[in-house]
Amino acid sequence: MEILTVPHSTHPGLLMAIGGAEDKTRQRLILRYFLEAAGGDDANIVVLATASEVPDTGERYAELFYKLRCETVEVLKIENREDALAAGPEAHDLLEFATGLFITGGSQLKLSSALGGTPIADTIRERHKAGMVVAGTSAGAALLSEHMIALGDSGGTPRRRLVHMAQGLGLAPDLIIDQHFRRRDRLGRLLTALSYNPEPLGLGVDEDTAAIIEPGPGTLSVLGAGAVLVVDGSALRYTDSWAVHRGQPLAMMGLKLDFLTTGCRYDLRKREGIAPTSAVRIGTLIEETPIEVEVPSEEVAASPDGGE
Repeated sequence: MEILTVPHSTHPGLLMAIGGAEDKTRQRLILRYFLEAAGGDDANIVVLATASEVPDTGERYAELFYKLRCETVEVLKIENREDALAAGPEAHDLLEFATGLFITGGSQLKLSSALGGTPIADTIRERHKAGMVVAGTSAGAALLSEHMIALGDSGGTPRRRLVHMAQGLGLAPDLIIDQHFRRRDRLGRLLTALSYNPEPLGLGVDEDTAAIIEPGPGTLSVLGAGAVLVVDGSALRYTDSWAVHRGQPLAMMGLKLDFLTTGCRYDLRKREGIAPTSAVRIGTLIEETPIEVEVPSEEVAASPDGGE
């Protein structure tokens, strides 16, 4: 798969929404892609692990990126809102010189409640607008949305109040992103979110899979072992989401669904999928010796409804 390098500084940077549980010990396709897009051997990476309750998550990702031959990796130490508000020039300088920001998993509500309305959040948006690559895995992927899924239950059927929304970073303002999608059976909550407002596209990203978004041309591509579901609700003809009682199933008519795997692309402006010219075999993309680095799974810190 062609690596999309850091865009010109006047253009927004690449976005990577990773569904969580990305491969960290074998081929590491997604993490390698992130590093190459952020500058390869010359990348300056900042890791933000605010969402995680697992100690040393940021440091362990930093170790992994160093072993993948990244030149510079720094961990932005923000554990809570107090830290975000108190962040001084050193924290902002880390982002100013970063070519890539990696946001780890955990709880997206912990992440958004710590960063929302702070100068650090503003700096992240400014640096992304200026070309910094931003990748989020699990909770970090959800945060990329403007309308962020904060809490929700599993299940394949949309139901009233199945999901609760919050404000995200807004780097992907026209998308609602959900993760761990197939493993945690989250179709119902993504559809419920779209029933509230069908204008954004819904993205359901499987584990060890990335939706790679080029803000300039407005193209999404897929890399990884799973799939990305794209739900277009713009032609929704009918929903009774406003009328049914709590917990009851919703009617939704007129949805369009596309399932994309590695090599597939999606035109975000035209809202249509683009088939690959030939089938892509994941195992042949990269053949290298595994690097063994233990990085705690974001699932360790996940709560039943909100922690992702």
